[in-house]
Amino acid sequence: MSDTVAFFGTGIMGTPMCGHLLSAGYSVNVWNRTADKAASLVAQGATLCAVPNEAVVGAKFLVIMLSTGPVIDQVLFEPDRSGDTVAKRLDSGATVIVMSSIPVETSRAQATSLAERSVNYVDAPVSGGEKGAQEASLTIMAGGDDESFAAVREILTVMGRATHVGPVGCGQLAKLANQTIVGITINAVAEALLLVEAGGGDVAAVHKALRGGFADSTILRQHGERMITGNFEPGAKSEVQLKDLNTSRRLAESLGLNLPALRLTESLYQAMCDAGREALDHSGLFAFLRDNIKKDRNRQ
Repeated sequence: MSDTVAFFGTGIMGTPMCGHLLSAGYSVNVWNRTADKAASLVAQGATLCAVPNEAVVGAKFLVIMLSTGPVIDQVLFEPDRSGDTVAKRLDSGATVIVMSSIPVETSRAQATSLAERSVNYVDAPVSGGEKGAQEASLTIMAGGDDESFAAVREILTVMGRATHVGPVGCGQLAKLANQTIVGITINAVAEALLLVEAGGGDVAAVHKALRGGFADSTILRQHGERMITGNFEPGAKSEVQLKDLNTSRRLAESLGLNLPALRLTESLYQAMCDAGREALDHSGLFAFLRDNIKKDRNRQ
């Protein structure tokens, strides 16, 4: 095998991530359900493949940045018209790197199925959003055995800062911890800024004053700015945040854990998505809460 990389999923995050691999000199075969979304990568030197099976031929690594666990299962294991699957077309010794956020048990099941074909597996979900993907500064939480992680470390480092957090599934576990913190903190920042606004304070000035204090965080800085300016173009969509919170809550329940802040935050994102705002950035929770406050006042 050469050091060819197959890359599946060229959306908001996948496109810049794949672009960094091309800039680093990797030969990349790219596939996306909507081929037009890979056009910019082809201009950078990627080879566009019509079907997933074609993209993995001869590839040493397969990087997956697709939406959900079931979608990845379908792409990896469902046969095409010829009866072939991506899993069958992967060379023995190749490594699949799943960088999507999927359930822990799904990643472990995928790893088990691929191991039967002598294909290695690393679950390496990311944090940092569109900005992190563009700047190659993603936080990458990798689960897998030591040998598999060592084999993919160089590729992951091209896209961000990779940390080996344990065996297969632990990358997803770390991402769930990350998304739990992110969702709850976005809600906390939103409520704090709404409190300032309702109390007659200068929201922008307070936002600036809090920087460097004990309440400071990346979310306060980046998403607080979005809330103040009303920029809710998605870096990370609310429906994705809801999916991850849902996965966290279900895992917690399976472990016998009652996590009230997680359940509350999940319910708020559920209501937001049910209201048709699922495509907004997850910082858009601020606008959803503010609108509900206005409705409550109008009813009084």
